[in-house]
Amino acid sequence: MKKVPIYDSFTEGVKDGIQTVFNIFPALLGLLVAVGALRASGALGILSNLISPLTTAIGFPSEAVPLTFMRLVSSAASRGLLLDLFAEYGPDSYLGRLVSVMMSSTETVFYTMSIYFMSVKITKTRSTLPGALITNLAGIIASVLVVNWLWG
Repeated sequence: MKKVPIYDSFTEGVKDGIQTVFNIFPALLGLLVAVGALRASGALGILSNLISPLTTAIGFPSEAVPLTFMRLVSSAASRGLLLDLFAEYGPDSYLGRLVSVMMSSTETVFYTMSIYFMSVKITKTRSTLPGALITNLAGIIASVLVVNWLWG
């Protein structure tokens, strides 16, 4: 009805998309390098061992701790950890079910914030990070409760 040139609009959108990719590429590269270094260094295992008394006391498997922290940063890296847990414990184990539900109940907060906020040049995030972290924690708690309720 408005007689908008569809192909021209499409190509303008593609140009904008490519510019967005160039703008966010440094943040993506930094996240990927940081995730690789974190996994290769063994820091996740050390962190898991340090807080295992607390996680055991509240009924959260310490084997899921590295996945919990990695999920905040990278979906691909957390999926790799998920597959490692599947290989060791099996997808139908309590741990396998828990991390499956947890993966679908949480978000890659730092990745998402950096991509979205950088693409539209937002510098003041206000309460986005605390809200996202609280929501992720709620997703983790809900995962434990649901898995315990359904398969406990």
